[in-house]
Amino acid sequence: MPDPRLRITRRRLPHWRFPGATYFVTFRLQSGKLSAEERRLVLQHIRSGDPRFYELRAVQVMPDHVHMLLYPGPARSLTQVMKGIKGVTARKLNEKRGTKGHVWQDEYYDRIMRDNDEFVEKLQYMLHNPLKYGLIDDPLQYDGWYMKEVADRNVCPTNRGE
Repeated sequence: MPDPRLRITRRRLPHWRFPGATYFVTFRLQSGKLSAEERRLVLQHIRSGDPRFYELRAVQVMPDHVHMLLYPGPARSLTQVMKGIKGVTARKLNEKRGTKGHVWQDEYYDRIMRDNDEFVEKLQYMLHNPLKYGLIDDPLQYDGWYMKEVADRNVCPTNRGE
């Protein structure tokens, strides 16, 4: 029997929610690619997020999508966090471009990180993504990458709701 705190919803993609969980999240541009300057703008906004809304563990801004590992603040849902991140970055990108309208696809992919091993696996995936896309030879040199330094070995904060 599943834990009664687990909520599962679906639009086009399934979304699982669990109090205190850390999530891997991916969202994509509606079309086109981000310039290097636009990638820096998106990265800076996500990195500077208010800790009352989310605790960022890692983020990677690619030319056409973004990956994040984050924990929504205790009084926030992942939906609220994503609406804020996508809304503000879309507004900033539109201002920079002199355009209006949607920048990001409506929905996003998310996955609950069940344990530290899964968290580290997603970090490795993110780290090697620019290499896979041929953007850089050394993934540690990619300028669209940020990972919060971790003081302890257990980098995946899970079950915070308990």
